[in-house]
Amino acid sequence: MATNLEAFTDYLQKEKKYSSHTVRAYVGDVIEFQQFNFLNFQQEDLVEVQYVQIRSWLVSLVESGLLTVSVNRKVASLKAFYKFLLKIKQIEVSPLLKHRALKISKKVQIPFSEKELERVLENIQQEVGFEAVRDRLLIELLYSTGIRRSELIHLKLNAVDFSGSVVKVLGKRNKERVIPVLAIVLKQMRLYLKEREGLEKVEDEEYFFLTKKGLKLSESFVYRLINSYFSKVSEKVKRSPHMLRHTFATHLLNNGADLNSVKELLGHSSLASTQVYTHNSLMELKKVYVGAHPRGNDNSKV
Repeated sequence: MATNLEAFTDYLQKEKKYSSHTVRAYVGDVIEFQQFNFLNFQQEDLVEVQYVQIRSWLVSLVESGLLTVSVNRKVASLKAFYKFLLKIKQIEVSPLLKHRALKISKKVQIPFSEKELERVLENIQQEVGFEAVRDRLLIELLYSTGIRRSELIHLKLNAVDFSGSVVKVLGKRNKERVIPVLAIVLKQMRLYLKEREGLEKVEDEEYFFLTKKGLKLSESFVYRLINSYFSKVSEKVKRSPHMLRHTFATHLLNNGADLNSVKELLGHSSLASTQVYTHNSLMELKKVYVGAHPRGNDNSKV
């Protein structure tokens, strides 16, 4: 089993080109199931597993209070593992062949409003120094480009093209894409780089965004920063970096951008991934329609 897991890890890293975070999650889920299977069925080799054993694991996960989306993610990890075993001819049929994902109740993610963005940026504008300039730029870049938190953290100095007004980011599965940058954001970038030159010590000099100690930002750092600024102006439950990506997409669609263009900017491999952002745009469209149509405010019964 150890050999299969090692080969699976190697496959995810080298052939699928998944990030180290994704590889850890996939392999971790498989190991978690392996441990469950051994404790409950005294079976260590996952090659001989039947669906009834997997179902037992899923039931235990649901009963433990794990969210449906998290359960489905663990199943996806296991599916990938068994798909790999099929590929290397360790098994002939996947035990998950007929499995259907658990249904997830869709919750509409409400993006930040333009006023909330303005208030946050105005608040930072009143502050001075390296951290204030960096924080403003960080928020501006997330909102104006829709890049992921991980893409922002790993953004390199040489990935910013001021003459071309674009940045190059490395997305999921090491796919590179070029994103246009607004003039106002480029101006903020130059200001930030000037402040950056004043840092006493720089350890991770190849990275664009740094802490005041000259180190590359961490995911938790960026999350805390966004949550801290937006908690002062917004009562929304979710105040994460991803919500700025969601806001970017929704605001573009609300202002007439076509779905394919937004898909390319976000770095999605399919339109299905982008369409999750269209619900709020449809709500906005309905509001405009009802407000503009002659019959829109007619409350009389037909």
